[in-house]
Amino acid sequence: MFNDQCPTTVSRRSFIRSSALVAAGLAASNKLPSLLAQQRSLANNPLPINLGLASYTFRNFSRAQLIGFMKQVKVFALNAKDAKDHLPMDPQQEAAALSDYATSGIKLHAAGAIYFAKNEDEDIRSKFEYCKRVGIGTIVAGDPAVETLPRIEKFVKKYDIRIAIHNHGPEDKLWPSPLDVLKAVKNMDQRMGCCIDVGHTVRAGTDVVQAIREAGPRLFNIHMKDLADFKSRESQVVVGEGLMPVREIFAGLIAIRYQGFVDLEYEIHPDDPMPGVISSFAYMRGVLAGMGNCP
Repeated sequence: MFNDQCPTTVSRRSFIRSSALVAAGLAASNKLPSLLAQQRSLANNPLPINLGLASYTFRNFSRAQLIGFMKQVKVFALNAKDAKDHLPMDPQQEAAALSDYATSGIKLHAAGAIYFAKNEDEDIRSKFEYCKRVGIGTIVAGDPAVETLPRIEKFVKKYDIRIAIHNHGPEDKLWPSPLDVLKAVKNMDQRMGCCIDVGHTVRAGTDVVQAIREAGPRLFNIHMKDLADFKSRESQVVVGEGLMPVREIFAGLIAIRYQGFVDLEYEIHPDDPMPGVISSFAYMRGVLAGMGNCP
């Protein structure tokens, strides 16, 4: 049970009184510069949960543009994907990307989604080497087959890199829910765990807050998004404008002493995602600021 000083629900009227929702309201208008200034102030204050960005959000933009966008929203933690030139698999290009990120003060904390299509040592080793070269400690794995997991576990032990299996909702025949992941890895190395995509989780009919509690120490990454309809993947909206229990999710993460990142994965408006990204971070920061240092 959560401490009564950190309630798991909050009335809309109470939240509107916070500067964060006022800022989010401004984002819907033409006052994005004002919103940016407000959330930059929030970003400079310690928050009880680490916020990051999934580079897939800016899949239609170059690395240089991605870095510029991240600086605007004061986010310096990146879950990088081999899309565009964000984090190429080629070692020399990968080194150039790492240099660009380091120069900009951006830390790569995870990579993915990375797909393990072959149950072969050489293929799996190449993915771990890819992450080892840049010091990434978590691989977000997309749809590895169940029979591949023991082989992946062998490399987890060798490289000391965690595997966070990403659930993809009811269309995913292997991992629709994080609960399916937890069942598969429960007797495996503790570095075998899950990345909970909150949107896909609720579409699978799973209580996302309960899934966080059940995952506990096997939860290595969160992909954050919001939906207007929990049965429709096409209903994604700005975080805070849909039905996602964002505050309860954060409270659940605090309760399990989650040390990883909540990475915004804003998949809509791929050619112009920045307004939604700004609003989403403003909302999340406002919620977290209102929660303070919850026990």
